[in-house]
Amino acid sequence: MENYKISDSQLVSLYKNGSEEAFEELLKRHKSRVFTTIFLIVKDKYVAEDLLQEVFIKAIRTIKGGRYNEEGKFLPWILRIAHNLAIDNFRKDKRYPTIVMEDGSPVFNTMEFAEGSFESAQIRKETHVKLRELINELPEAQKEVLVMRHYMDMSFQDIAESTGVSINTALGRMRYALINLRKKMKQYNIAYDQNFYPR
Repeated sequence: MENYKISDSQLVSLYKNGSEEAFEELLKRHKSRVFTTIFLIVKDKYVAEDLLQEVFIKAIRTIKGGRYNEEGKFLPWILRIAHNLAIDNFRKDKRYPTIVMEDGSPVFNTMEFAEGSFESAQIRKETHVKLRELINELPEAQKEVLVMRHYMDMSFQDIAESTGVSINTALGRMRYALINLRKKMKQYNIAYDQNFYPR
């Protein structure tokens, strides 16, 4: 069959009906684009390769399980799976970033704990856990940009490319994420200035 003339949605249908060749064609068409999406986020070739496998395994399970209903939109659908898996990969990370609020104040300075007591380390850990919970409560688009910027050290250019929006939109989402986060932190009495922990 002349694969290049067959649409993605037709290939998905053929695969549902048992054609392994159809899925191989989908893989061939979109593998590099999916890999690039993941690599932009994780910045590690080996992690990206592992996640690439996971993406296509998840796609296979979804299609075989009859849960695929993105008719004619296979590429955006699989890129979204790739994007989410790459983000989730970082959510499991135990790193504690210093989040800077929109007024320029850090949530807290982790360097102050370098020589701190066990109690200080415990407070820091509990506060970071609470902070992650508050971040998870943010609207999806705001949470995404905040995680990418502070936990993953991505530039706004990379964030814009990875999420398919303009840099201005990415910056705007970041600003609203920080404003909303500050409101939530006030409710829980989490300070966000340099004096949060005594030196």
